[in-house]
Amino acid sequence: MPRLFGLWIFGRIAPKLSLQVYFSFLRPRMPVSFLMPTLPHRYRRPWYARPQFYLPALIVLLVIIFGAIYFGIVSSELKAEAATYDLSKLEQMESASVILDRNGKIFGQIYVENRETIPYDQLPRDLVNAVVAMEDTKFYQHSGYDLFGIVRAALANFLAGHVRQGASTITQQLARNSFALKERTYRRKLLEIFVAERIEQHFDKQKIMELYLNRIYFGGGLYGAEAAARGYFDKPAREMSLVECATLAGIIRSPNRLSPWADRAAARESRNVVLGRMRDLDFVDRQRCAAAQSEDVLIGNRQNAQGQTYAVDYIRQKVIEAVGWDRAMNEGFRIYTTIDSDLQKAAEDSLRSHLDRAEKHPDYGHPTYAEYTATFRKARPGSSPPAVPDYLQGAVIVLDNATGGMLALVGGRDFEHNQYDRALQARRPAGTAMTPFVFAAAFENGIFPGSVVEDSALDNRAVMIGGTTGILGEWGPESAENRYEGPITAREALSKSKNGATVRLGMNPGVDNVIQLCRNAGMKSPLRPYPATFLGSSEVTLAELALAYTIFPNGGWRPKLPHVLERIEEKDGTVWHAQHDYGKQNVIKPEIAYEVHSCLVDALDKGTGNAARPNFGLKKMEAAGKTGTAYDFTDVLFAGYDSAITCAVWAGFDKPQRIFRGAFGHDIALPVWVDVMNASTEHYPPKEISQPRGLERVSICAKSGLLATDKCVEKIKTSEGETEEKTTYLE
Repeated sequence: MPRLFGLWIFGRIAPKLSLQVYFSFLRPRMPVSFLMPTLPHRYRRPWYARPQFYLPALIVLLVIIFGAIYFGIVSSELKAEAATYDLSKLEQMESASVILDRNGKIFGQIYVENRETIPYDQLPRDLVNAVVAMEDTKFYQHSGYDLFGIVRAALANFLAGHVRQGASTITQQLARNSFALKERTYRRKLLEIFVAERIEQHFDKQKIMELYLNRIYFGGGLYGAEAAARGYFDKPAREMSLVECATLAGIIRSPNRLSPWADRAAARESRNVVLGRMRDLDFVDRQRCAAAQSEDVLIGNRQNAQGQTYAVDYIRQKVIEAVGWDRAMNEGFRIYTTIDSDLQKAAEDSLRSHLDRAEKHPDYGHPTYAEYTATFRKARPGSSPPAVPDYLQGAVIVLDNATGGMLALVGGRDFEHNQYDRALQARRPAGTAMTPFVFAAAFENGIFPGSVVEDSALDNRAVMIGGTTGILGEWGPESAENRYEGPITAREALSKSKNGATVRLGMNPGVDNVIQLCRNAGMKSPLRPYPATFLGSSEVTLAELALAYTIFPNGGWRPKLPHVLERIEEKDGTVWHAQHDYGKQNVIKPEIAYEVHSCLVDALDKGTGNAARPNFGLKKMEAAGKTGTAYDFTDVLFAGYDSAITCAVWAGFDKPQRIFRGAFGHDIALPVWVDVMNASTEHYPPKEISQPRGLERVSICAKSGLLATDKCVEKIKTSEGETEEKTTYLE
């Protein structure tokens, strides 16, 4: 039985074992030439060890290392530079230069920054919160700079390819504005950070906020919260409401664009953004925020022009020319001027009053000063005040005859509305106020005041003068009843402003000689070489006209130039600039000057200016002057003088147009001149203008212009009802 079992096992296993032995040892092998070569095992480096990675990584690493080294060097330099800044400057605000009149009275200032500083306890809490909400939400947590904000701004700038965000904290803004760190570069930003760190180490948060709100610019020429509150809202900062505080905080980001005076709609939108941020930071609740956002804030009168007049602005320009902009604005000079502040005020008040009266004339059909002012001051959300005033304008200039010093300068009705100086910059036709120079040229050429000249119509085609009816006599008449008188004396032609006679007299010396005399008298504006210039059709400035008129009271000479500065002193009294040599220029002979003067006395007392004493109250003094009315009543003037001063007055529109028909110089400009002359007598008492020895008074026959005989002396009635002989002066 065991034997059978063994055979059975062998029968089952042997075949399988024999096959295995066959395939393992006895099966013939394939030729080597038919087998694929066996590839060796390939080692693959990890990704971080491959050249494609470690070469750029090495470059980046080197850049980081060298960048860190460079940053460390630059940081060290900038930290050292930041340590040199004097932090006491944070509490030093720019010092305004003081303007004094000729009597030592302060009447203006020159400054870069119109600022009033106040302590922290006078800053409303709502203003502080509004500024924190808008400018620096982490103000109370950071130590001068906001690292997260810097990273955010750096990323934005990198993506933009240029600097567009600053991420400046309040402390950084204080550093930048105090130390003029204005350059928009990363180096400047880093320096700003280091300076801000020093500020945080030296001052507490309240002091930093106080310094910031006293220094920052709020648009409209207003620096600091106090000046801004008074400027925009006509109240001190401590009395501001929530909506007013938010308005100021909203301006800081872009003062020129977001000022309520520049764009009320943009200012309102920015204000509401501030209020929303205050709500999000729990500075105000939702109800108070919503009420404030719907509130209309009343914007006060513009204060960037407060205390500024045309005279102050002109003085500012001359001081900058003398000492430079930075010194004029910051170093607190004492500026002594030729201006008489009392006379200046009299001129400003009179011009305003009489132009108001002219605007009430029934034929005046233009916008008025009152209408424009109401529009200008009205706080209407979404609208801006009109850019250019279109009401009736005027100008006054008063000169010291002896020196050319400006005693008063009024360049318009309201400097706040428009800063264009119509006394110094505007060139307008002088009208018949130009005729005294025509007569002076004629007198130099042998004519004298008693010479007879024909007053009749003259074809304007012959003299190239336009007129309403084609005849010369209609051009710029000086009275509503313009009539021709035939043969009259030169004296009468000037005093009565007879245009036909004036042109005939002017043709005696010729256009070129008249123009040359005007240039010598100080008129630098181009004068057209046509007879129309005899009647003032060429444009000149009011200052040029006033300077030219000084030749008559001065006996033929004039000051070299009008001026306004006497001297400029530093704080310690050192004289930086002084006007020593006024200079003078001879223009005509004393006898010629006196002949014209005598005619202008008649023009004031008996001619076109005869309303000065009975109607407008000119004091008893020896004075002289001439009216001027341009064609179609677009410009009216009066220029006149006494022995001490010369005053010229103009009225008209910036864009020439008729004031109203019948608007003459003796109705609008003359009363202003009278007020100024009356106001001047206390400090500048007029004296009699002496007759030169080369002249004598003789009787002239009014018919022939020859020496009178017993039979041809003509008696005439004066305005007072008395009779007198027609007389003149003969060289």
